[in-house]
Amino acid sequence: MKILIILSLICILCTGCSNNSNNTESNNNSAVRITSKKQQPVEEEISTFSTTIYIKDESRQNNLTLACSQLNGTIVKSGETFSFCDTLGPAKPEDGYQKADTFDSDGDIFQEYGGGKCQVSSTLYNAVLNIPNIEIVERHPHSGDVDYVEEGKDAAVAYGSVDFKFTNNTGYDIKIQASNTPDNVNISIIKIS
Repeated sequence: MKILIILSLICILCTGCSNNSNNTESNNNSAVRITSKKQQPVEEEISTFSTTIYIKDESRQNNLTLACSQLNGTIVKSGETFSFCDTLGPAKPEDGYQKADTFDSDGDIFQEYGGGKCQVSSTLYNAVLNIPNIEIVERHPHSGDVDYVEEGKDAAVAYGSVDFKFTNNTGYDIKIQASNTPDNVNISIIKIS
């Protein structure tokens, strides 16, 4: 009988030790998980600008959607210079761009792949104008009048000839959010810290 009682006590004690060591291991694992979590960057909208789309033809709408999609999510690190043309590249039909109205150097309207991209670059230009320490490096007006921004607030782009560029001297990274609806092009600038 004494042997049975001793064996029972040993089993109870061993089971208790086993549970305690498991608890210690799980506590240690959870401590490791807590300390290994990375702090997520904080994002804050610091500027936004929208322009109205007056020309509603399907090809131009297509080009606006493609340009916003390519631009959306672009991060410009502190100290970097952003180039609209380098970021989006040339407007090629194999990338889905279609011919739509654009200006030639004399201000005459003609059909060109990517017509409408300038509304996106102009909307971006106005959004970054509201941010201190953004340095505009390159901006060109259109050779004709545009109706989606005030005079002098446009930024014409043509891959290989004219570009819109700015340098991020804010001391923090920024992210560009770009979207469009059938009626508007919307750009937000997000501070990442």
